[in-house]
Amino acid sequence: MKYFVYLIISKNNQKPLSYVGYTNNLKKRLEEHNTSKGAKFTRGRKWIIAYSVIYNSKSKAMREEYKLKKNYKLRNKIKSNFYK
Repeated sequence: MKYFVYLIISKNNQKPLSYVGYTNNLKKRLEEHNTSKGAKFTRGRKWIIAYSVIYNSKSKAMREEYKLKKNYKLRNKIKSNFYK
């Protein structure tokens, strides 16, 4: 089974917000975030996918998700590249 690590962003505020997660169905997960059924942090905002990577195992995806969540420099670079 394929797993995705993703970074979504929302620019409702002046400073773009980002959220990192993993899933096996990226389209469904984004829909959940946008209909306020996803993570509590994502409720009430419009989200778009800025970054995603596919992995062949859940454990690898979970490790990479953790790394991306902690790597604020990379997250900010992705956000700035997305809003050029």
